[in-house]
Amino acid sequence: MAQYDYLIVGAGLYGSVMARELTDVGKKVLVIDKRPHIAGNVYTEEIEKIQVHKYGAHIFHTNNKQVWDYVNKFAEFNRFTNSPVANYKGELYSLPFNMYTFNKMWGVVTPKEAMEKIEEQKKEADIKEPHNLEEQAISLVGKDIYEKLIKGYTEKQWGRPCTELPAFIIKRLPVRLTFDNNYFNALYQGIPIGGYTKMVEKMLDGIEVRVKTDYLKNKQKLGELADKVIYTGPIDAYFDYKLGTLQYRSVRFETEVLDMPNYQGNAAVNYTDRETPWTRIIEHKWFEFGKDIEGNDIPKTVISREYSSEWKPGDEPYYPVNDEKNNNLYEKYHDLAETEKKVIFGGRLGEYKYYDMDAVIAAALDKVNIIST
Repeated sequence: MAQYDYLIVGAGLYGSVMARELTDVGKKVLVIDKRPHIAGNVYTEEIEKIQVHKYGAHIFHTNNKQVWDYVNKFAEFNRFTNSPVANYKGELYSLPFNMYTFNKMWGVVTPKEAMEKIEEQKKEADIKEPHNLEEQAISLVGKDIYEKLIKGYTEKQWGRPCTELPAFIIKRLPVRLTFDNNYFNALYQGIPIGGYTKMVEKMLDGIEVRVKTDYLKNKQKLGELADKVIYTGPIDAYFDYKLGTLQYRSVRFETEVLDMPNYQGNAAVNYTDRETPWTRIIEHKWFEFGKDIEGNDIPKTVISREYSSEWKPGDEPYYPVNDEKNNNLYEKYHDLAETEKKVIFGGRLGEYKYYDMDAVIAAALDKVNIIST
């Protein structure tokens, strides 16, 4: 006789939303996670009174009012606006590409001058049908922006030359002919005050959670505890990689505490030259404190350098490589998953899909509506 209605594998956003909603409609739920903590990749931990994003920067942004209202039940959000800076060999540029960027790049001062410069470079390149990411980017924004702000960063992110990357990776590039450096063009944006871990703790309030519990090592025994399993881990790992291994990009973080109140004056600085080994540096305090005396009152700061790498078993999978080969393999695993009548696969790893946080929450809410009606 099963002790629970649902066993939820993974205490990230997808699993935690499912757990909360199923519990609220009267289901008995057990949540497990192989990590020693809840909250998955949005996990934050306090260091020197600063909420540190342990698995990389997570900035909540959405146009979905239902999702925004939902997360605000569990956290109060600050008004953080993501305005990253690009560092190209010591030259600093505003992101996304906007009038500040174009003024620094070419000395232009009006939108008309900026557009003329971009069009002139696109015409010079004369690319009718882009065959790779390099040609696609140049056909959208011209050579100067591509060379300084796209090429090196993208090659570090993907671990291969832009000429070997498919054009579809960059479907469009935002070009703003305004002085607007708000990266996300979203109606709602912010970071939970007190960190994401605190928010997920509230989601899981009153629900049984076991950490340091590896489902795949005890699949049968753990599966017998519940009538249904919601699995948010890698779909290929569930099937013991029997059809082959799906590819991911991984990220390595070097985090250090610095004995100074302010290292770079911004939450995110992208290093867009190829020679700098890291892709960006995050200064965590600026996610939660304004860039004023409030943050500088804390005498130390915490930074994380991010290094992109090929995923291998044992690494944390971050970004699915959704090219044709991997998507075809995923479809085969998806067909297998359909035969697992007791198991529901969901989330970024379970669906081999890049999800923003708002989209993963919306997907979990939609799934709950389907399975609980």
